[in-house]
Amino acid sequence: MKVGIMQPYFLPYIGYWQLMNAVDKYVIYDDVNFIKGGWINRNRILVNGQPHYFNVPMLGASPNKLINEVQVNNDPHLQRKNLCILKNAYSKAPYFSEVYPLVEQILGFQAENIAQYIINSFVTINKYLSIDTELIVSSTLNKDTGLRAQDKVIAICKLLNADQYYNAIGGQHLYFSEEFIKHKIQLYFVKSDPIKYKQYNNDFQDNLSILDVMMFNSVERVKYFLTRYTLLS
Repeated sequence: MKVGIMQPYFLPYIGYWQLMNAVDKYVIYDDVNFIKGGWINRNRILVNGQPHYFNVPMLGASPNKLINEVQVNNDPHLQRKNLCILKNAYSKAPYFSEVYPLVEQILGFQAENIAQYIINSFVTINKYLSIDTELIVSSTLNKDTGLRAQDKVIAICKLLNADQYYNAIGGQHLYFSEEFIKHKIQLYFVKSDPIKYKQYNNDFQDNLSILDVMMFNSVERVKYFLTRYTLLS
C-alpha cells in the first residue's frame, strides 16, 4: 500500500499531481496550521508571457488557525473577477474550451473553508485526468494529534496499513529512511523530470499551476507528464 501525505495546495504544479497519482491513498493534511505566503491559497499562471500570482480570496486567514478553519470569501463579484483573469490569460490556448468549464466548477464552488475548496478542485481535476487515487482528509482520521512531523506521518502510514510512503523531493531533509524502516515502511521521494511544452510563442515558464499544463496540452499528454519522474529512496 503506497501512501502520500501533503497539505492542500491551490491548483498546484504538476509535481504535486505526480505524487498524488503515484500512490494508492493520498492524505490531505487539512488539520495543520495555515501558512501565509505559501501555496495553500495561491499559485502562478501565465499572463503576458510571465508568471503571475493567482489567489483564492479568503476571510480571516491566520497562521494561528488550522487550514480547515480558514474561510473562503464566496463573494460572486470576486469569483467573476478571477474567472475573467483566467479567461483573458488562456482564451487562445489550444485546450481552453475543454479546461475552462472545469475552472468555472472549481472557482464557483461554495466552500466553508479553504480545505474543502481545494479538495473539490482535486476531485474535479482528478476526474478529468483519470486519477483514481483515494483521497483521505486528515481531520477524519482517528489519530494521535499530539505527534509531530515525522512521527505523525509514520503514525498515519501505520493507520492506513502502508508499507510504502511517497513524499515530494523537498522533504528529503525532513524524513529519514531509518525511522520508517523501523516500522516496516519504505520511504521514497518523487523527483520530477524536466517537463517542457509550448506556451503560445513565449519563452517557457516552468512550475506554473496545473491549469497552465492543462490549457496547453491534451489529456493524454498531461497523463504522460504525470509519469515523468524519478523515484528516489
